[in-house]
Amino acid sequence: MSAPELPAIFGNYALGDFNEVIPPTDISWWPATNGWLIVAALAGFYVAKLAYRKLRLWWLNRYRREARQRLRLISKGPAQGQALVEQLNTLLKLTAMQADSRQAVAALSGEHWVTYLNNRCESAPFDALNAQFLARGSYQALPMDPTGRIALLTCCDTWLIQHRNAHA
Repeated sequence: MSAPELPAIFGNYALGDFNEVIPPTDISWWPATNGWLIVAALAGFYVAKLAYRKLRLWWLNRYRREARQRLRLISKGPAQGQALVEQLNTLLKLTAMQADSRQAVAALSGEHWVTYLNNRCESAPFDALNAQFLARGSYQALPMDPTGRIALLTCCDTWLIQHRNAHA
């Protein structure tokens, strides 16, 4: 036995003259006007400019990162007293020559050197005792206890972080 034959119009007879709906074209992800393209271009330019500034600042401050890394090595080392002050003065002098011109830094020593260091920061990182260590410690054997050593290293680290760079 076979299934009965279906009529020509099957289902709802009211839908017989119904035309199928044609869907609209897909909506584009691109903006419909050129104004949005200009806004996108300006936003892209702004982001690129910010990225360039950050990268430039990072590049110009690489000497600070290297100096702080070397300061950490000095602080872990056995140097005390006069040897420590000589190493710190050398490190600070090399860093200062990167931040400022060689002519402004190379000839400085003693009290003028410490004054230069303190003037390069918003607030002077070297107090009277640490300034005395830096100014005279390379030439005279000044007594330094462990807390004085830590204080001097902390002052040097503060200067490395806070000093102004003439090239930036």
